[in-house]
Amino acid sequence: MMLSVILCTYNRERYLYNVLHSLAAGTCRDYEIVLVNNNSTDGTEAECRRFQADHPDVAFRYCIESQQGLSYARNRGIQESQGEVLVYVDDDALVNPEYLQTYADFFRQHPETMAAGGPILPQYDGCEEPLWMSHYTRQLVTGKLDLGSREREFPNGAFPGGGNAAYRKEVFDQVGLFNVELGRKGNSLIGAEEKDLFDKMTSRGIRFYYLPTAILYHLIPPKKLTDDYFNRLTYSIGVSERYRTRQIGTGKYLVRLWKETVKWGGTLALWTGFALKGQLAKGNKLVAFRRNVTRGLLNCSTGNQ
Repeated sequence: MMLSVILCTYNRERYLYNVLHSLAAGTCRDYEIVLVNNNSTDGTEAECRRFQADHPDVAFRYCIESQQGLSYARNRGIQESQGEVLVYVDDDALVNPEYLQTYADFFRQHPETMAAGGPILPQYDGCEEPLWMSHYTRQLVTGKLDLGSREREFPNGAFPGGGNAAYRKEVFDQVGLFNVELGRKGNSLIGAEEKDLFDKMTSRGIRFYYLPTAILYHLIPPKKLTDDYFNRLTYSIGVSERYRTRQIGTGKYLVRLWKETVKWGGTLALWTGFALKGQLAKGNKLVAFRRNVTRGLLNCSTGNQ
């Protein structure tokens, strides 16, 4: 089997059937779906049974990962998968019809390539984009990733989004599994497990490519546009970076703190630009983002993860 689609889920019954259906409605047929239920308390299992009944031709396997955390679930998916290429898909998304075939064709044509990812485009579910949203906060809140219409290597410092990424299974033999100290656990917004993995890949010279026709549409509900969610998310980014860099070493953490001071200079310059354009809401949100990340980096007690 060429592809194993790994879908890790926690209490997303609202979206689950639709993402599964969008995968099954695609043009690719050489794949399996491995669904990892990370202790959901909603109707996740029933939605999986509904999908299986409606799509008996799809190779579908369901398992429960009892250790809470997205990294635990992702690692369980690796263990359960039988494919040569593992494709991670978010549970609150939809994919285009060419999605899986794009990955299958690319990895078949480029046997030396170890990983790839595609665009992540936000779709607002029952809400509109708020006035405070800018290019910078859009990527942060919605995960938007769009490098254009040309297939190419990811530029230096950039990497695929965790909800739309594919790896040859052997990658995990080379760099290890997802770091279980990072990644979301229940309602916690700690992350950086993808960044940690791609940093390890980069250090070993492993290259990854952007595939413009493997499109994932990320559904954004109103709760992700609230001040509370924004503050929790951005604070958690700082906490995640503190965990990640301190695990590497004190020097790495100190370098990250230095970079944070540089980022403050850029943030204030952007705020000035937005202010001059009469777009204070955009500028103020960027300052709030930077402030919360800094607090998280310094492990201040304000904010909830």
